[in-house]
Amino acid sequence: MAGFDTYSLGDFPLTSGETLPNAVIAYKTYGSPSLPAIIYPTWFSGAISDNEWLIGPDKALNPSQYFIIVPAMFGNGQSSSPSNSPPSLRPFPDISIRDCVTAQHRLITEHLGVTHARCILGWSMGACQTYQWITQYPDFTDLAVPFCGSARTSVHNQVFLEGVKSALLSAKRASSAGSAKGESTPAGDYSTWNEEERTAGLKAMGRVYAGWGFSQAFYREKLYETKLGYTSLEGFMVNFWEKWALSKDPENLLVMLRAWQAGDCSDQPPFNGDFELAMKSIKAKTLVLPGKTDLYFPPEDSSYEVACMTPGVGSCVPFPSIWGHWAGGPGTNPEDVEWLDAKLKALLEDGTVKD
Repeated sequence: MAGFDTYSLGDFPLTSGETLPNAVIAYKTYGSPSLPAIIYPTWFSGAISDNEWLIGPDKALNPSQYFIIVPAMFGNGQSSSPSNSPPSLRPFPDISIRDCVTAQHRLITEHLGVTHARCILGWSMGACQTYQWITQYPDFTDLAVPFCGSARTSVHNQVFLEGVKSALLSAKRASSAGSAKGESTPAGDYSTWNEEERTAGLKAMGRVYAGWGFSQAFYREKLYETKLGYTSLEGFMVNFWEKWALSKDPENLLVMLRAWQAGDCSDQPPFNGDFELAMKSIKAKTLVLPGKTDLYFPPEDSSYEVACMTPGVGSCVPFPSIWGHWAGGPGTNPEDVEWLDAKLKALLEDGTVKD
């Protein structure tokens, strides 16, 4: 299922007041446009193909039943990103989750001709985009399933990401300018990455991420050995975490990190920072699936999101898993995939929330 298409957005105005020149959004579709639409955005660092583990003839996201649209975030390396933009566009403009969803709405309505969706769903930053969709365009979809994500990035999550960002930046002797900001280097002194800095920064970032992606219980029970087949913790660090990080572009990651830290679907009219009002505005039936042991997006935050929704709109059912954030994707643990797919099938078939 390789390959993707792009749609030109022209000079794209951003919520920061900047403009992203000659912007493009990458996407891929599965199934016939005559079928009910499902929108499934990508996640932090993920390519379009990284969403395909949840799509197939035996899955809830079945291309013979639905027209599945996977739009790529700005910064993922396929939509407009530092890695595919001219060197003159440095530092890269400040991108928000709202910008990503505005671009997706244009793609889906202007180019693909879809005016309503059956469901919008996503994992991690894909879940954050799902929340943005259902608050920014509350009448666009019947159903929403944000899994292992949040409507607003918590302070603790911002702190976690500061560690990730700082590990990455330290390789080129730069430092963070603060949460939801880039590096502290003045724009006129900004420098790109040489190969040595890139390698050192990405390896450091991967090792910081390793302590957050999976839970304490995952490591305590050594599932990296019994389930993933690594023979040692160091082997797991090098061949899972460092390998993952080294496949990425550091400047792309920083664009997405900044958007993640600033994530807050109440930071838009008409809510103007009133988070509870934003949650109450949601009209789509929303099944929120946090990870029971997720260190990024704990279930307590998800429970509060649902509690703020109009009664009957939201439900919260945690993944009963010790795989931490990775319970929600990208298809690493078969038991978690089966659990998630069963929830999606029940919801898509008749709106049932399966406990």
